[in-house]
Amino acid sequence: MRGLTILAVAMALTLGLPAWAADKEEAVAIKNAESWLALVDREKYGESWDAAAKFFQDNVARDLWRDALGAVRGPLGKPLSRRVKSAEARTSLPGAPDGRYVIIQFDTSFEHQKSAVETITPMQEADGSWKVSGYFIK
Repeated sequence: MRGLTILAVAMALTLGLPAWAADKEEAVAIKNAESWLALVDREKYGESWDAAAKFFQDNVARDLWRDALGAVRGPLGKPLSRRVKSAEARTSLPGAPDGRYVIIQFDTSFEHQKSAVETITPMQEADGSWKVSGYFIK
């Protein structure tokens, strides 16, 4: 489950960006993470892979991602609420190429799990867009 390892690696933090740059990047990254989560919430797991960062796609097979995410998210049921708990811009993460990342944590309540933390790590692609490179639920 190399893909899930990549997801967990996003939890370890290193260098940050200046506050003025981070605020704007965090806002854009949060918006894109929420759009990506909408796919996951609708059980469009394969489409969430399609919308993920190239780095993620290069390291996690689509079928493996679809099956693993379905096995983790399916039993939780539909999300009832989700709010941003934290967002932090980084330029480096262990096991990932240097670049621009935002580690976002959401406090989420699901039908079958009252309290969870979803950690989503969007990264800035070469074209300037922000796409999810990691996802972890605890």
